[in-house]
Amino acid sequence: MRYSIKPLILTLSLIFTSKIVAAQFQLGVGRSNQSVIKEELVDYANPKEYVIGGITVTGVKFLDPNTLISVSGLNVNDAVTIPGERIAAAIKRLMEQGIIEDVAINITKVEGKTVFLELDIKERPRLNKIVLNGIRKGEKETVEDKIKTYKGKVITEAMVKNIQNLVKKHYLDKGFKNCTVQVQQIADTIRVNNAALVFNISKNSKVKINDIQLNGIEELPEWKVLSKMKGTKEKAPLRIFTPSKFIEKKYKEDKENLVKFLNKNGYRNAQIESDSIYKVDDKNINIVLNVTEGKRFYYRNITWTGNYLRNSDTLALILDIKKGDLYNPEELEKKLNGKPQQDVSSYYMDDGYLYFSCQPIETAVDGDSIDIEMRITEGKQATINKIILNGNTKTSDHVVLREILTKPGQKFSKTDLVETVQMLSKLGYFDPQKIDPKPVPQNDGTVNIEYNVEEKSNDNIELSGGWSGIQGIIGTFGIVFNNFAIRKILKFNEYKPLPKGDGQRFAIRFQANGGYQNYSISFTEPWLGGKKPNSFSVSLFHSVQDYSKIADRMAKYYSNSSYGSYYSSSYSSALYQGYFRNTGGSLTYGKRLNWPDRNFNFSSALSYQYYDVSNSYLLSNFRDGQAHDISLGFNVSRYSLDNPQFTRSGSNIALNATFNPPYSLFGTPKSGKLWIEGHKWMFDADWYAPVFGKLIFHAKGNMGFLGKYNSSVGYSPFGRFVLGGAGMGLQNTNSIGVELIGLRGYDEGVVYEATYNQKVEASTSTSVYSRTGGIIYSKYTAELRYPVSLNPQATIFVLAFAEAGNSWGSYKDYNPFKLRRTAGVGARVFMAAFGLLGIDYGYGFDPIPGLNNKGRKAFTFSIGQQIR
Repeated sequence: MRYSIKPLILTLSLIFTSKIVAAQFQLGVGRSNQSVIKEELVDYANPKEYVIGGITVTGVKFLDPNTLISVSGLNVNDAVTIPGERIAAAIKRLMEQGIIEDVAINITKVEGKTVFLELDIKERPRLNKIVLNGIRKGEKETVEDKIKTYKGKVITEAMVKNIQNLVKKHYLDKGFKNCTVQVQQIADTIRVNNAALVFNISKNSKVKINDIQLNGIEELPEWKVLSKMKGTKEKAPLRIFTPSKFIEKKYKEDKENLVKFLNKNGYRNAQIESDSIYKVDDKNINIVLNVTEGKRFYYRNITWTGNYLRNSDTLALILDIKKGDLYNPEELEKKLNGKPQQDVSSYYMDDGYLYFSCQPIETAVDGDSIDIEMRITEGKQATINKIILNGNTKTSDHVVLREILTKPGQKFSKTDLVETVQMLSKLGYFDPQKIDPKPVPQNDGTVNIEYNVEEKSNDNIELSGGWSGIQGIIGTFGIVFNNFAIRKILKFNEYKPLPKGDGQRFAIRFQANGGYQNYSISFTEPWLGGKKPNSFSVSLFHSVQDYSKIADRMAKYYSNSSYGSYYSSSYSSALYQGYFRNTGGSLTYGKRLNWPDRNFNFSSALSYQYYDVSNSYLLSNFRDGQAHDISLGFNVSRYSLDNPQFTRSGSNIALNATFNPPYSLFGTPKSGKLWIEGHKWMFDADWYAPVFGKLIFHAKGNMGFLGKYNSSVGYSPFGRFVLGGAGMGLQNTNSIGVELIGLRGYDEGVVYEATYNQKVEASTSTSVYSRTGGIIYSKYTAELRYPVSLNPQATIFVLAFAEAGNSWGSYKDYNPFKLRRTAGVGARVFMAAFGLLGIDYGYGFDPIPGLNNKGRKAFTFSIGQQIR
């Protein structure tokens, strides 16, 4: 015999009392016969005890029935009282999971003292679609990216609130303080138990800061205190880098920064008593900050305790804080735990005392004076046990390990740890922001050091093509593999597109247009032999420039243009019939130096070039013939930049000298070919320092000159200095055999101070003096840089620059103060696949006489290089 009892509405009181059952039951009619269950079966005044004979689950599609039964707390063979608290408790447990919209517990059958129960579940719908109304398409993609992880999950009140807050926070962080987000849930009529969430977004106007009123500052300049609020600025006409929009998060940070600044200036007890934000209108607010400065404090007595291994006088000398100095807890912390080899902690940690700590305690405050006791815990010396690498998925372990200065068996050194991070950054294989060293102390007194890195792409590709009426087909292909592995060259499964991981550099490049072609290939092994950082490089190149082909194209181009036959016949003249060919190669050996410090490098290069020239009007003192150029070069440099993509601090200094053999001292070679002799010197220096916030100052100086052994032979016609443009635009014309130096704001190669004879020639003929470059040059640059994006895959920054430079054809005319000045703005984009892309807009203040547009060039483009 089968009976059916259906549930009614569950009341709230069922959860709290055993006198009322969790669900009401209504008598029903059995389908197998017409007998009716007697009403006294569910007697609320007299609950009865049953044994659960079975439990089934209905209404579920995504949830696991067995899990739901387990969560309910009801089990087969359990004794249960109906009505009773266990039924109410089971419903409560299920509802608390937050994934169920409704639940009822039904009696499906009763056999004597055995009852069969059914959990009738109504699942919450799952989120299958998010609709964003009220914002533009581009904004939708950004917002959807922040909330996409919620798709496919069960819709709960907490989820809806979280998404709503994420969307609202996104716009609050952009200055939309009055943004509102309304949410609507719409059931999916096609997919069962699915729903969409529709977010109606009203950004409203951005709220800007009209005025900031600062009360309570008496001694310090008010503007200086407000300048420490980097992200909270009032409106100003020339405010560019820091907009005046109000962002709650930055406002809180800036209040803390303001107090820290006062603390740094001796105001130990400074605090913001109160602050208020009030509305001016829908687009503007005012801020009032009430600050209590307090009085300034100064250091009086500084004592040391716990320092058994180090002398107090030596520690005081390193700390370099004297009685009467302004109380500055931030500066004190830097001198205790700051830069390596400049702080107290390095004095201990560089000798293995990893567990060293120094706690400054204020022992007395007397008037405006403070006594400090430096409580030192020296600990034991720690020896490095092992090095652990994490994250180098492409780069081989041995490539990373050979750059690490912290070696197993050595005593721990803080300086070595910091300098290792710099060494790994210089490799260019890892994101400098993600290099994270972690000392992990061991029970035996040793320490393991984990280096956590994140690989980034640093191979560069250059691929371009086009058509010009003058030059014809223009094409360039170049690729640089900066983490090449030649030992895997026969392992074809390692080709992605070439084998990687061993830190070698392999580069090939081809360029052609009209009558110009250039081919080059190079290979560098940074650790020759694998045991010491001694590099070895080999490179080969060949280039040819056919003047006649270029002239023919120019003549055809101008014959079909408005310029007519004058230019056509001019380019057909004998002046433009000739060629320039250059073939050569070099071997370079480099070595890292440990003196004066680890940042110094030395290299020497043996190179050979063969020139074959015919009617070359572009070179000084060498129009026809062949020339051999054998040279030995030396380079000493110091590199300490913190980040090669966007440098914040550090310097890069290099001195390069190249020498040809003094053939003329031993007689002229009988071959009839020119053997280049002389020497060449170049000096380059870069320096970076933060100004405030993310704004960086960059200063740069460059100088070069040619020398000769014999006055009767003169200076080499090759390798002269050509200034102007980006230092790369002459590659398709007269760049072969010259040194390209960029000077933004001027056209390529025009910055040249002519000698007296050249000026006379220019004044008596229709041609301007030769642009073949000078034998000496100097250039100076100052830049302000500001980052837009520091993503390692696309680092972007903007800059403003001022620079000046010139080149001279003789030492007699050299005047270091007679420079061509220029200024402007620009931007740089560093992309992992293409290297550095740059654009600058410059204005040259000093016109070049006799040239179209006074030699000026507004826009300058650079690809794959910094402008030297």
